[in-house]
Amino acid sequence: MTQKKLIIFMPSIENGGVEKNLFLIANHLSKNIPNTILITSSKRSNKRFKNIKIITPKIETDNIRGRKIKYILCIFELFKILLSEKNPILFAFQANLYCALLGLFFPKLKIITRSNSSPSGWSKNFIKKFIFLILFKRIDQIIVNSLDFKKELKKKFKVNSVCIYNPLNKEFIKKCAKKKINFNFFKNQDLKIINIGRLVDQKDQITFLKSLNLIKKKIFFKALIIGNGERKNYLINYILQNDLGGKVKIIDFKENPFTYLNKADVMIHTAKFEGLPNVLLEALSLKKYIISTNCPTGPSEILNKGKGGDLVKIGDYRNIANKLIRFSQKKQIKKINFGYKMLNRFDFNKNQNKYLTLVKKFLYSK
Repeated sequence: MTQKKLIIFMPSIENGGVEKNLFLIANHLSKNIPNTILITSSKRSNKRFKNIKIITPKIETDNIRGRKIKYILCIFELFKILLSEKNPILFAFQANLYCALLGLFFPKLKIITRSNSSPSGWSKNFIKKFIFLILFKRIDQIIVNSLDFKKELKKKFKVNSVCIYNPLNKEFIKKCAKKKINFNFFKNQDLKIINIGRLVDQKDQITFLKSLNLIKKKIFFKALIIGNGERKNYLINYILQNDLGGKVKIIDFKENPFTYLNKADVMIHTAKFEGLPNVLLEALSLKKYIISTNCPTGPSEILNKGKGGDLVKIGDYRNIANKLIRFSQKKQIKKINFGYKMLNRFDFNKNQNKYLTLVKKFLYSK
């Protein structure tokens, strides 16, 4: 039986957990599936891919901020390929609805999508939800990264999906964490706190800062935020207005955040919604205590409903503050060790091979 061509679709490659999984999964697939194609507008990331033919729009897009223009340009490139290739398999990591809409014009096209964040974050708009209900029917296989996510899709959209956890390479993380950096902000006598993520409303770092404002006169601490995003100036203004400048520092996104994470005692995660946040898996890999919002979806699943770290309500900065004070007085060793032991579910090779098995099923189907 003739193998079909695999096209991976990721129009906008940025600096987040989705991208980390893209690099890992795409390279694993291309290692086992010849002539894999990637369509993206992000030329700066080309070196991160191996054995993949990368197709980008002819227009320079790296300096374009908005995603929609990148989506449209990449859909045009995809359209051209679909006119020339015979029944390829499309694997979308992003712009899933754009791909489903395009699929209406190519009835024989098999579409696999990987959804990255809980429907709680993008299905509140009635019109948008209605469009999703229609176009989900055109997708042949939806992959999600947590069991709670799978349940949400079934409940809200009557859609069946398959759960494949994010592949976690613990040994790689530990190796990167050992690299030396010149960073003297964290001091030994302070409680060292870290938050890693895009500086956007979804990640809600203002809740993190509000918790620090409550404890600034109660315990000695230093807090580091790593990330870029549209709310950076808003967060900086809050820091300055509340005299947190000597205690809180914001630095840009780092290719290797693990060296900073390794120096911290506590990881704080304040997102309003997720899929399966990589940063929590990475923190557990380095045996860090975690305080996370119990947002849909992922944190509760990763932390085993609070056995592997603490969960708080979304926006509950007072509870975060109380838990930080408690941790400064007594380390939560049992929770840290429990969370670490439960990481086998996210085994690197096992979950990458699940992706490969699923994609091959479509590649060799009639």
